[in-house]
Amino acid sequence: MEPALVVVRREGSVAHVALDRPEVRNAFNAALIGEVRETFLALAEDASVRVIVLSGNGKMFCGGADVTWMGGALALSRDENVADARGLSRMYRAIDRVPKPVIARVQGAALGGGAGLLAVCDIAIAAQDAFFGFTETKLGILPAVISPFVVAKLGLSHARALCLTGERFSAQRALAIGLVHEVVAAEALDAAVARVVKELLGAGPSAIGAFKKLLARVAQADYDETLEITAQAIAQQRTSEEGQEGLKAFLEKRRATWRED
Repeated sequence: MEPALVVVRREGSVAHVALDRPEVRNAFNAALIGEVRETFLALAEDASVRVIVLSGNGKMFCGGADVTWMGGALALSRDENVADARGLSRMYRAIDRVPKPVIARVQGAALGGGAGLLAVCDIAIAAQDAFFGFTETKLGILPAVISPFVVAKLGLSHARALCLTGERFSAQRALAIGLVHEVVAAEALDAAVARVVKELLGAGPSAIGAFKKLLARVAQADYDETLEITAQAIAQQRTSEEGQEGLKAFLEKRRATWRED
């Protein structure tokens, strides 16, 4: 049996998911892509998991596509390339739509498809010496599969500037454009992640899942549709068991039953 390329470590209700190909900068190949997708699909169904932390083992978060794997694409037909790209897209979509908050813990670099991972995580925390890049155009190819997520995260202006040039950029620029949400010293990375995990464990788990689903609907709806969509969503949550417990706990000045913070 081939060794796993994704390592999952449980810490209570927190699942730590690590890409585990440090010898090739945690670069994607077909096997890793499949394992990441299956891991997130399984975590989506696991009611005992409330928070997911995504990281990369070794010195780098994720260096994008594996050179050997990309070399194999030279021999693929157009139809085979389409199938290959669909598989990659399904991986990103599994992360994007998992009904749990996902924190990216970024060290070293996040390049190409690795930078695309940050676009489908809810919160990204980076070491101050980390660097980033949507580098596909430097290879004469496109950041096509990640583009819906990158545009949603950064907007068209930054997506155009960074994906056209393929340039590498600093953690401070990543912070300024919203690709990451916090930049800390490398030695403070784990503490920063732990702090955000604690905040998330203080929030209602079904409320988080419901809001992620709501955001996806609102992003695709026109202005008039959002009135009914949002009214129905808040009514559903207020009358749910979790919503009732949360409001009662607030009024009674006590901790809600789900809180782990």
